[in-house]
Amino acid sequence: MNIDKINFNEKFSKFNDYWSPRIIAELNDYQFKVVKIKDEFVWHSHRNTDEAFIVLDGEMWIKFIDKEIHLSKGEMLVVPKGIEHKPHAIQECQVLIVEPKGVVNTGDNNGELTKTNEEWI
Repeated sequence: MNIDKINFNEKFSKFNDYWSPRIIAELNDYQFKVVKIKDEFVWHSHRNTDEAFIVLDGEMWIKFIDKEIHLSKGEMLVVPKGIEHKPHAIQECQVLIVEPKGVVNTGDNNGELTKTNEEWI
């Protein structure tokens, strides 16, 4: 069994691409993923699961059909399952996402930003 601490800065230093989540840990059936975001993502939802966004550095916005929520470093938001949303950031933002194993980052909206392979760092 490998028990070791996780350093977010070290993990973020291992990649540069945006909208490409990397798995850093698992807890039961949930995965913790770090992702760098910048500019616009796609409108999408996750039919069967909630999704947690925890801002570790920077700031981001999550658009919903009827409103937009701003998140800064040290803040988090849980998007309920089935709710259409569109994350975006003006400058680079570092985010920790918590969601069940196997969740596709773009939900049912497959496209250019869809990440189908689960990559550990």
